[in-house]
Amino acid sequence: MVHRRRFLQLGSLGLGSFSFTGFTAGNTAVRKPIVISTWETGIAANKAAWNVLSKGGRALDAVEQGVMVTEASQNCCVGLGANPDRDGFVTLDSSIMDENANCGSVAFLERIKHPVSVARRVMEKTPHVMLVGSGAQQFAVEEGFPLEPQKLSDEAERSYKNWLKTSQYKPVINIENNKKQTAFAPTRFENGEWNHDTIGMVAMDAAGNLSGSCTTSGMGFKMRGRLGDSPIIGAGLFVDNEVGAATATGQGEDVIRICGSHLVVELMRQGLSPEAACKKAVERIIKIKGNAKAKEIQVGFIAINKQGEYGGYCIQKGFNFAVCYADDKNFMVDGKFLI
Repeated sequence: MVHRRRFLQLGSLGLGSFSFTGFTAGNTAVRKPIVISTWETGIAANKAAWNVLSKGGRALDAVEQGVMVTEASQNCCVGLGANPDRDGFVTLDSSIMDENANCGSVAFLERIKHPVSVARRVMEKTPHVMLVGSGAQQFAVEEGFPLEPQKLSDEAERSYKNWLKTSQYKPVINIENNKKQTAFAPTRFENGEWNHDTIGMVAMDAAGNLSGSCTTSGMGFKMRGRLGDSPIIGAGLFVDNEVGAATATGQGEDVIRICGSHLVVELMRQGLSPEAACKKAVERIIKIKGNAKAKEIQVGFIAINKQGEYGGYCIQKGFNFAVCYADDKNFMVDGKFLI
């Protein structure tokens, strides 16, 4: 038994005097740093984020550097190599949020390679949260971001021409996760079919602070001006440093309807695990849509809490996410599903 005086002495040191890596909360060891992100492209993104986290860097820097890998890749459909809107223009949306509830986002941004970095500048250098369209582009240029050529990638141009044959929008569920069925495998696009693609990332650094980012090109062949959940704080991304962080992927309209990522974090505040909180959010979408309509869409959530627990859930089979918490621990997890 610890002597009362000794107990008080220990208590007076405060929690900040201890390193919590490996601390046990109940039956769960606190795991930090940690980063998770959506889809298989998250493996490469996590690697870049881990390069920051493993050196004691901020979670904010990690989630920016991580998704920049995906934005720069021509082997996915998040950045400027993505499929265009119905008028033939690629528009990008992105958001970022730190441990102090500072946040920034851009939407309907054209010809800028790294929208997540512009979103961070909005957060750090303006009194605003969101800039859109030509205003966002003007701000980016003023901040030194170069304007990229107004030209579709070869793969996107090919899929766009295929789409123009019928001009019908037919989302393909889980296409983000099938490398053989993307805009870079044109046989998939004989009928001009395409869905949306997003990478969302949330991380906790060695200091126990949380941050998140979310970046996308939105739905391929969307109506010009359409925005999904990704640039909306509380929908595509939300961070509460006392509780946890969450991000979303899939049909953004339905994530917006339930303020999805904020909902997941609030459910974690009530004591639910990350996986259970993501499941509850998915259940709410299905309740609104009904089973029949829910079968036509996909939405997935991922989350981490302050204990370093992680989890994800989706509407139907096919969603997965990448987890990294050590140099040799960067792996895929299949999301559990309801339908």
